[in-house]
Amino acid sequence: MAASLVRLVRGGVNRTLNLSRNTALIQKRLETTTTETKPTVRPKDAVTHNQLSAFGEYVAEILPKYVQQVQVTCFDELEIMIHPDGIVPVLTFLRDHTNAQFRNMSDLTAVDIPTRPNRFEIVYNLLSLSFNSRIRVKTYTDELTPVDSSVPVHKAANWYEREVWDMYGVFFANHPDLRRILTDYGFEGHPFRKDFPLSGYVELRYDDELKRVVAEPLELAQEFRKFDLNSPWETFPAYRQPQDAPKLEAGDKPAAQ
Repeated sequence: MAASLVRLVRGGVNRTLNLSRNTALIQKRLETTTTETKPTVRPKDAVTHNQLSAFGEYVAEILPKYVQQVQVTCFDELEIMIHPDGIVPVLTFLRDHTNAQFRNMSDLTAVDIPTRPNRFEIVYNLLSLSFNSRIRVKTYTDELTPVDSSVPVHKAANWYEREVWDMYGVFFANHPDLRRILTDYGFEGHPFRKDFPLSGYVELRYDDELKRVVAEPLELAQEFRKFDLNSPWETFPAYRQPQDAPKLEAGDKPAAQ
């Protein structure tokens, strides 16, 4: 009798505790859903900003021959702009220095800005696992000037540089295997350049007689690259321009419909 009474009391207490916990969780979820109405934005950290600025100034003092500008963006990201001749020395310094240890190249890409004399901006994104920090190194070049390959410093740059060569036409000197990586054999042009047409120059189709894929010059049924600013509704027959109402002189009567 006493044992059954103890079990009953314990069961009631456990049910009460579980009910209170569930109620607290529901209230917490309701509070989070009602209060989080703004998008999540990384808060500004003055300490991190000052540390990045100090490290950027330190790199500029150590390598004044190559570093041209250092800046910290609004999201506390350090950017170092360097001369094209300093790609290998700067990346080697950032990889081997004790206070840097940026040993991982997470990305390498390019940006095409045709209005600049050096239209291509090469961007290296580096990661330091030791300090949980990232850095962005930028340099520049044009269509004809080659850039030193960073493969001797970071092996991961091999395919990244092949992609930049394929898409933008930036030539990397001393690259072990600089070939196209995304486009097909015999492709002409570089698709990510701003002056490359959206429709391209050739089209591919399967030829039943040759039993293979053939490339032919692109033929458009209409002039694709000319655009007008007229309303698109004018091409539909249901679209009607408002008719001009006839002007009536004094004393005239409207015509009978």
